[in-house]
Amino acid sequence: MSSTDARAQIREFISGRFPQITFDDDQDIFELGFVNSLFAMELVMFVERAFGVRVPNTELRRENFRSVTAITGVVERITAATATAG
Repeated sequence: MSSTDARAQIREFISGRFPQITFDDDQDIFELGFVNSLFAMELVMFVERAFGVRVPNTELRRENFRSVTAITGVVERITAATATAG
C-alpha cells in the first residue's frame, strides 16, 4: 500500500467521524478541539485494523496521532519494520 493510499484512508476515517470539520493533512486535530482521548484510542484501533499492524507502545504518543500526516508516518514506520522483520 502506498503512503498516498494510507493517507486517503486515514483522512476518510477522521472526516467520517467529524464531517462538519474542515482540516488539512498537517493540522493538529487535537488542537482543533474535536478529538479527545477516546477518539485517540479509536484512531489507534483503526490503524491496526485498516493496515493489519500492531501499534507498538513506543509509537503511542500524541504527536504520532495529531494529524493525518503524522498518522501516515506511523503506518509507514510500522509496515517498513514489519517488512524487514519478516
